[in-house]
Amino acid sequence: MARTLQQPSHRRRRSKLPAVLAAGTTAAALAATGLALFAGGANAAVGNLVTNGGFEAGNLSGWTCTGTASAAGSPVHSGSYALTASPSASDTAECTQTVSVLPNTAYTLSGWVQGPYVYLGARGTGGTDPSTWSSLTSWNQLSTAFTTGANTTSVTLYVHGWYGQGAYNADDLTLTGPAGTSSPTPSPSATSASPTPSPSPTQTSASPSPSQTSTSPSPTATQTTPPGGNLPKHALTGYWQNFDNGATVQRLRDVQSAYDIIAVSFADATTTQGAISFTLDPALGTKLGGYTDADFKADIAAKHAAGKRVVLSVGGQNGAISVGNATAATNFANTAYALIQQYGFDGVDIDLENGVDPTYMAQALHTLQSKVGPNFILTMAPETIGMYSTSGAYFQLALNTKDILTVVNTQFYNSGGMNGCDGKVYTQGTIDFITSQICTHIQGGLRPDQVGIGVPASAQAAGGGYVNSTVVNNALDCLATGTHCGSFVPPAKWPTIRGAMTWSTNWDAKNGNDFSTNVGAHAHAMP
Repeated sequence: MARTLQQPSHRRRRSKLPAVLAAGTTAAALAATGLALFAGGANAAVGNLVTNGGFEAGNLSGWTCTGTASAAGSPVHSGSYALTASPSASDTAECTQTVSVLPNTAYTLSGWVQGPYVYLGARGTGGTDPSTWSSLTSWNQLSTAFTTGANTTSVTLYVHGWYGQGAYNADDLTLTGPAGTSSPTPSPSATSASPTPSPSPTQTSASPSPSQTSTSPSPTATQTTPPGGNLPKHALTGYWQNFDNGATVQRLRDVQSAYDIIAVSFADATTTQGAISFTLDPALGTKLGGYTDADFKADIAAKHAAGKRVVLSVGGQNGAISVGNATAATNFANTAYALIQQYGFDGVDIDLENGVDPTYMAQALHTLQSKVGPNFILTMAPETIGMYSTSGAYFQLALNTKDILTVVNTQFYNSGGMNGCDGKVYTQGTIDFITSQICTHIQGGLRPDQVGIGVPASAQAAGGGYVNSTVVNNALDCLATGTHCGSFVPPAKWPTIRGAMTWSTNWDAKNGNDFSTNVGAHAHAMP
């Protein structure tokens, strides 16, 4: 989020990105380098614990598969055979293998895949179970990593496709790390372990996208009560500016009543690594004819009385806050908790633009949540590139905090064109861009109730990507019910989609309250 009128966007463009990305060719540039979704991988020749990972036995020895699956001679990534499996309307054609591992040990899972949708991951790790996916029709390598828990002696590896989609292929699957001492046996039935994400297929079909067949079902994710609770099923989030940059200046009490979560922008870095502070901008008080800490605290209490939640946003364009080690994580948790107690915030919003460490920031947030308790609210607003794939640090942070995460409202602006979950390139500022990116987030492992749409409140509020409230409402309908879609139709219906966010409540006021009035009413009326 920029603090000046000359840079009115929610966040600046990331200067570290190649020029071609900022020029709107993000997806094409990544695809051309073979990085359209994922990169990296383990050396398959060393420490591979997977039995028949290359399917060179000519059969599925070591694997337990559902649906139609076989070791086929073509196509292959290497050797003579590879896995070929065909999902159906009610089955993802999942193949699993249980592998012996050591406790408290790091492992890397890798494999080569191709197909409309292919997922690779592990369950029962004793920590955060990893999952990664792609939708490329050419061979591409997926890779993810995890550390086993203190009592973990075996993990279940899986690879699967998606309901009603075409056949997928997998080859050269590896789990790199030291072997365990137990002798695990394959799962007696792969159907007992649901894929990630966990769908509940229905027979109600959405209009298929070009990659779907006419019999494609609309799986919906299993609903789990989100952390924090006491929020509307479909919530509106707005950022309140603690500074004047040309938008309408507001006291917190003036924030439009449609907003269910208000993110106070922003906390500041201190000279202590990882620590944060917050001070009301004196210039804001001058502009308002006086606005004290006592006024601000009273406004937070009044919002609470109206059923709203108020969080402190950490980061923004100028927020160079680094949490990259255990000490910094402790400093962050302690200082954030002190501010929560001082002002009455309900939690924090993570809005870091200058890099994020998904391990130590997740540690800090879990510590903070344990201090605050079950009503803790955790929101995030990453740039689109940060949620482009599960290999990205911001996506990893979201997955690492999934157990306490309320909502990720990705900024679908200032990004240029990018690939959607179907592998096609979509232009920012369109319904297809929004819905195809949301699809990526959900298929990457987040629950639909943890995912929201982030857009600027006006054309002045961002450098590019503004859409009017009708487009936002249509996108919500498309994601929830499969109606009012553009050319992209998601492969599932997600009726629990969390809602929408805007930068900012101030720019919304400057724009005649279009976002809060129209998107707020629409979201709150959704079933």
